Amino acid sequence: MSTKNLLVELFVEELPPKALKKLGEAFAATLAASLKASGLAGAEATVTPFASPRRLAVHVTGVGSKAADKSVQQKLMPVAVALNADGQATPALLKKLAAVGADASVVPQLKRLPDGKAEALFLDSIVPGATLAEGLQKALDEALAKLPIPKVMTYQLADGWSSVNFVRPAHGLVALHGAEVVALQTLGLTSGRTTSGHRFEATHPTVTLRDADSYAEQLATDGAVIASFDARRAEIVRQLDAAAAKEGLKPIEDEALLDEVTALVERPNVLTCQFEQEFLAVPQECLILTMKANQKYFPLLDARPGHEGKLTHKFLLVSNISPADPSAVIQGNERVVRPRLADAKFFFDQDRKKTLESRVAGLAKVVYHGKLGTQGERAERVKALGHAIVNQLRMATVPYTLEAEDQFKVLDSKVQQAALLAKTDLLTDMVGEFPELQGIMGGYYARHEGLRDGVAIAIEDHYKPRFAGDALPRNHSGTVVALADKLETLVGLFGIGQLPTGDKDPFALRRHALGVIRILVEKNLPLDLSELIKAAVPAFGELIEDPTAKLLAFFADRLAVSLRDQGYSAQEVDAVLALNPTRLGDVPRRLAAVRSFSILPEAASLAAANKRISNILKKAEGAVQAQVDSALLAEPAEQQLFAALSAVQPDADRWFEQGEYAASLQALAALKAPVDAFFDGVMVNAEDAALRANRLGLLKTLHGAMNRVADLARLAS
Repeated sequence: MSTKNLLVELFVEELPPKALKKLGEAFAATLAASLKASGLAGAEATVTPFASPRRLAVHVTGVGSKAADKSVQQKLMPVAVALNADGQATPALLKKLAAVGADASVVPQLKRLPDGKAEALFLDSIVPGATLAEGLQKALDEALAKLPIPKVMTYQLADGWSSVNFVRPAHGLVALHGAEVVALQTLGLTSGRTTSGHRFEATHPTVTLRDADSYAEQLATDGAVIASFDARRAEIVRQLDAAAAKEGLKPIEDEALLDEVTALVERPNVLTCQFEQEFLAVPQECLILTMKANQKYFPLLDARPGHEGKLTHKFLLVSNISPADPSAVIQGNERVVRPRLADAKFFFDQDRKKTLESRVAGLAKVVYHGKLGTQGERAERVKALGHAIVNQLRMATVPYTLEAEDQFKVLDSKVQQAALLAKTDLLTDMVGEFPELQGIMGGYYARHEGLRDGVAIAIEDHYKPRFAGDALPRNHSGTVVALADKLETLVGLFGIGQLPTGDKDPFALRRHALGVIRILVEKNLPLDLSELIKAAVPAFGELIEDPTAKLLAFFADRLAVSLRDQGYSAQEVDAVLALNPTRLGDVPRRLAAVRSFSILPEAASLAAANKRISNILKKAEGAVQAQVDSALLAEPAEQQLFAALSAVQPDADRWFEQGEYAASLQALAALKAPVDAFFDGVMVNAEDAALRANRLGLLKTLHGAMNRVADLARLAS
């Protein structure tokens, strides 16, 4: 059967820019999948999505005009019901045949086949393949029904009576199979071969498409539209880089902004604009945010060595029109951005008239959570937990000196001050206008007031890491306050039963947990997660139930996901986390040790032996003590195992206590031969109770020595 390429386009009014990329991908993927499922397109067909502000389209290669017929075998009913004693068709069978479009003439061709314990009659038939018009209509209906539409609108059709629901009013439908129009209908539209180009730049008011393959080329030449989302995005990047390079600057990198701007223009034209340099006295985060969020501009950053990343007074605009003289467009946008920047400057100036400390009392009027009180109460809890964390760090410091004591006193003072002031910028005008700047503005205002730099950094960094890949807090006080803030949130919300469910996590508790994990692991802090959680609980008084067990399980799950994402195998992660380590800073070293142990020639045998030992100990009656009486070691194999274990265990324990986990496991590799000999030559469950208990004690001792770093049994295949 000959095939041709297919093009389907739905022409609409301006689509939601933040949703356009997903809409275009979903439209193309669903429509193509339906064509493949119906046999009209092969599995190898190339699917090309198109999406611009006013169109969704898809190009599919190798689409047939009709799907191949299919042989179908249909079960009718049990033979005992279908045929009477004489082998003639019963009324029930005739009724069933009529229901499937057949009659009594097909009875001789019916097949008797086993069906469970009995036999049944089956009808072989040929189902005609769907025509392209039928299959494509179904595919289009399915594609539109499954679009991830943010919000549906209802609008009236041209007849003045009918109305339909869609994301935006649709005005045109194109369906071309090669050069032929495929008859389709949807949203009150009938398919054709004409579409519309750019509102202002098109050389023709309508574009009549020659065939499916000329779509992108004709829209570009006659319609002044780059129909492909990816191609349009790449063109914007090219123009941004070229315009920035001309100024010796660098455009800000923001993938979400780039996607949104790509969804706002059909033929991009990047222009360079500027604003008054006096606005640069405002923190650049404020200026950048207002330019990106409100105007969709790309701020330009300094690229000179030593000045990298510093905001300049120039920015790039992605225009949807390309006039011969762009000065009016440039001046208009410069005029529009000026009030936005003036607002930011006004907020900054007004906020600095009040100190952060003067705003602390106002936190008592800001509700944090109906069951957990106000932001003021929350600040006190974070202070208390911050103090407890500093104490835990103090106790973990070895050797402890008077100099260290002085350092911890200073750290505690900074933590207490930062924790008290960390949320006060929520009451500022700037954060009220731009909530994304919370923490950042607190740091600026703290520096303006002359607070210690460590405190200002802690206030700025206490939300970090805000997202995957974000930087960690930069100093000790920021690290402690960030830990305290995240743990307070987790303990409080878990304590009132506000746990994440499925894909719903309104309080971002998974992100908070990953933040705690990253801080503990990447900074290798000598802190016990269980003790941190327990230290947070008393600050809530009677407001919560103790969530320690649930929260530890939640952390374990998040940690396992994070480690697997980093490339560790499920077996490696399972082996380490089976011991429920709460000193998370140790986990990477344990994983590295397990990985290096796994490649040893002795590893597989020892892992299997360890699994066998675990099963033996589980089945033993009563509690098994890790004690061995050398006088009861009767067999040479058990004597040799005890001697080998006694020889290597001191070294393995010493390496373990020093945190050299790989060396600890490698020391135990010498036990392979005596362990194998033990299982070959010794009956553990001896009839003599004393011998049996002693041998179990030897295995218990061996098991304990082998499983300090990880549960090696989890490595057995």
